[in-house]
Amino acid sequence: MNIEKNLDRILKEIPQNVTLVAVTKHRSIEEIQRVVDYGIKDLGENRVQELLDKYDKIKGDIRWHLIGHLQTNKVKYIIDKVDLIHSVDSVKLAKEINTQAKKHELIMRILIQVNVSMEDSKFGIAVEEVESFLQKISHESNISVAGFMTMAPFTENIEETRHIFRKMREIYDKIKDNQDAFKNVNIETLSMGMTNDCPVAIEEGSNLVRIGRGIFV
Repeated sequence: MNIEKNLDRILKEIPQNVTLVAVTKHRSIEEIQRVVDYGIKDLGENRVQELLDKYDKIKGDIRWHLIGHLQTNKVKYIIDKVDLIHSVDSVKLAKEINTQAKKHELIMRILIQVNVSMEDSKFGIAVEEVESFLQKISHESNISVAGFMTMAPFTENIEETRHIFRKMREIYDKIKDNQDAFKNVNIETLSMGMTNDCPVAIEEGSNLVRIGRGIFV
């Protein structure tokens, strides 16, 4: 497995202002440690239990990201272990994150997941719900909305994803330009793009990509 060579290639292809989150789902401790030793500090896990299993075993200055669907009853297990939660898609989840963050006396950075493609198989709020959603969670003082995340359908022709990423960027820009209207919003992160579609996502404004398969092949 050419992890280091893959990272060399990936980092040459993405701009310096784009954060690479290495997705470590189903990867061994040894494989993940090679990524960290290379210099990648941002690691993303889809599932709470996998994150917990790896948390104390990977050595280094690491920023953990919870990038998969998060159930409210599992927030308490990772609230003091992650730097950013990418997948907030309900008021109930946002409120639980706020409650648990308050217990630990911290401000948890979150991204709102938006289902731009409106696929039934994907989580996320609808495009037209974004502003009302932000208003509903605006009084939660222990969370900070750092931006948005979306996922595009998998397709062999990545050009077919462009309109999805472009729409998400439009929403991002609109909220960022008017973020003073919300109490706990500090827009800085647009998380979109994975191994197969990150070139188009970056062209459309993504500043954080989530790559797993491209690293671990």
